[in-house]
Amino acid sequence: MSNSFDPITRSSASSLEIDAGLRAHMQRVYNLMALGLSITGLTAYLTAQSPEMMSFLFSTPFYYVVLFAPFIMVMFLSARIGRMTFSSAQTLFWAFAGTMGLSIASIFIIYTNQSIAKVFFITAGMFAGTSLYGYTTQRDLSKFGSFLFMGLLGIIIASVVNLFLHSGPMQFAISVLAVLIFTGLTAYDTQMIKENYYANDDSDTAGKKALFGALNLYMDFLNMFLHMLRLFGDRR
Repeated sequence: MSNSFDPITRSSASSLEIDAGLRAHMQRVYNLMALGLSITGLTAYLTAQSPEMMSFLFSTPFYYVVLFAPFIMVMFLSARIGRMTFSSAQTLFWAFAGTMGLSIASIFIIYTNQSIAKVFFITAGMFAGTSLYGYTTQRDLSKFGSFLFMGLLGIIIASVVNLFLHSGPMQFAISVLAVLIFTGLTAYDTQMIKENYYANDDSDTAGKKALFGALNLYMDFLNMFLHMLRLFGDRR
């Protein structure tokens, strides 16, 4: 009699193990993302406190290194993470986060500290709500992925064009669209992280999956924050 319940018992136990493993995986993703953002924010703040460092970074040819290095690093990490060890990928992620901090240090010169904090907490609230939706919804968000990536490509092209045009209205439109696109990507990426979880991954593979998920959510949050700052930040 008791044997007839064994398949159900094993199935329930397996389901509980997967749920617990998934929660631990998502917590690891968010912890990695939060630590990366902390490194970026601290690096940016400390750099902005040094006039000599700011002059070196933004008034010399080294400016182009600071400008393009994060982009090159994130592209390299995204393309090569499958062939790297977790420890190597994690080291590159921390280096990327620090370099990104150097590249955005000027926000502490352009905007007031109060408005930076205000926009950060608004962005954090938006991010948390959208990511929770992506995690809990039963709706398949993968069909929106191509649309969001096309929108992202359009934003990148428009931003490059506006580097030469210096158009205020165009920058406003770019920022509005960017906030919408990265909000959508937050939900999409969260669902993809959840879907890509596999309980039987070895520790190295599981670590790289968590790190790659953290990288995607890091980029979503940071871009959302920077464009929100352009829209609502109080300039000095």
